[in-house]
Amino acid sequence: MSEYRSSRFAGIDVYVPGEQPRDRKYLKLNTNESPYPPSPAVLEAVREASRGLNLYCDPTALTLRRAAAEVYGVEPEWVLPVNGSDEILNFAFMAFCDRDIPAAFPDISYSFYPVLAGLHGVRAVEVPLRPGFIIDYRDYLGLNCTIVIANPNAPTGTALELSDIEAIAASNPKNVVVIDEAYVDFGAKSAISLTKRYKNLLVTRTFSKSHSLAGGRLGFGIADPGLIADLTAIKDCTNPYNVNAMTQAAGTAAFRDNEYYMENCRAVADARDYAAGALRDLGFEVTPSKANFLFARHPSVPGGELYKLLRERGILVRHFSSPAIADYNRISVGTMEQMKSLTGRVEEILASL
Repeated sequence: MSEYRSSRFAGIDVYVPGEQPRDRKYLKLNTNESPYPPSPAVLEAVREASRGLNLYCDPTALTLRRAAAEVYGVEPEWVLPVNGSDEILNFAFMAFCDRDIPAAFPDISYSFYPVLAGLHGVRAVEVPLRPGFIIDYRDYLGLNCTIVIANPNAPTGTALELSDIEAIAASNPKNVVVIDEAYVDFGAKSAISLTKRYKNLLVTRTFSKSHSLAGGRLGFGIADPGLIADLTAIKDCTNPYNVNAMTQAAGTAAFRDNEYYMENCRAVADARDYAAGALRDLGFEVTPSKANFLFARHPSVPGGELYKLLRERGILVRHFSSPAIADYNRISVGTMEQMKSLTGRVEEILASL
């Protein structure tokens, strides 16, 4: 830390992304990216948009918002495009939390939530998961906090029912409830339809997982226009041109080619279910996942050791050092071929012990 750094940020905890090593070629199953490329229509849209890079992009992203609205079944004013869903989460912590309004989220979830709370000086209420890494909706009723829940949850992959989410929103009418749907396209039910009944409900989405645009950085907030106006005001105070021209073009084309991506999501779900079964056959405990990753542990191999053994064999998975989940690894789901390669390597490791 330099001598010029504000004391406000002196003790801040930062978010640590999944590793992106360059020392060799790896089978990357550690950052929940799509194993499939963008559709040809998206690539063509990006090439066309690159011709106008000398000009500023549309700060309102109107064409993209219209395409999103058509797919999500809302009006364009219900949609705010952002630079990855992390940005909309950041805006939400800024807009809907303060010294008097804490942020509540599961104690085992996306590790960016406590980072954002610390960044903005917001008290974090970390709600323990129930046995089996289950989020119990009853723990969030009437909390009088801004509530943030990943559904499906990360890194566990478990998902709430829509009735659970509705109960949470209904019981916290004076506070915003944020449902982070980064992984919803792989088998869970979206809460977007509930935003029409609950003005305090904000749904966040990303194109990093289901729509093959992790490198393009595109996310969305979907909510009543009142909440969207609050978030847009913060966006316009920080980065009015937050979604660049090529990403706007890519996102618009991806929405128009949505079935291509939904078919890819179904293929990932099939590979996930295959890998979950294969790992269970090898003695693993695997949580029921509705996401594009698995959360698994083996009784004979500590999570950190298995991570290292796989890395030595050219396969990256994500290991977390938190004591509550240190025995587990989060395994991103790739193609069926990639998951067969993973389970084959795991079988070799277990046989060598």
